Amino acid sequence: MKIPLLFLLLSLFLLALAAKWSPVIAQDEPEAVLDTMGRQLYSTATYYILPANSGMAGGLNFESTQNGTCPFVVIQDEDQESDGLPLSFSPVNPTEEIIHVSTDHNIRFAIETSLPQPTVWSLEGLDESTNTFSVDTCGSIGNPGRGTLSNWFTIERYDDNYKLVFCPTVCDFCRPVCGELGIVIQDGIRHLAMRSGLEPLEIKFKRA
Repeated sequence: MKIPLLFLLLSLFLLALAAKWSPVIAQDEPEAVLDTMGRQLYSTATYYILPANSGMAGGLNFESTQNGTCPFVVIQDEDQESDGLPLSFSPVNPTEEIIHVSTDHNIRFAIETSLPQPTVWSLEGLDESTNTFSVDTCGSIGNPGRGTLSNWFTIERYDDNYKLVFCPTVCDFCRPVCGELGIVIQDGIRHLAMRSGLEPLEIKFKRA
């Protein structure tokens, strides 16, 4: 009887050891964002953000403003033939090169100018007169946390295309106001903004 008992104890020990050291099945990685040619977006490349439905307006650009604390806000070109300015995306994980949906990113206009000027997107504070949060270009790259909360945006699937969302997860104890980015027209300018009930701008990505 000793041998079967020893065999049983050894079997139970091996089962317990296997359960303890069995690898945890990794969660599925969010799907990669694709451009208009069906290719993955990369942090090392630049892209135009275009409206998915042509005929309304063009790509994204920035405009100087006298309001707020930042001199530039993100707008949509009125000219439907315009691609706007190229942009780049920096994932919250700086070692990640592929751009995925449902992942925090910094977004910046990838332009070179003779004068230094801010180009990284950031969500401005609430304009109580219009109940709107505009997107400006006074953000910064990296350093995820409470101090940079307004600088992080995600790309989400929207039907067969995409939309931009502000709902950063870079601060565990922060409770940001979340929402989808759409177009708000003020003084004839098509501002990229966030507002309750605003229809999201359906977008696609074209490699620059």
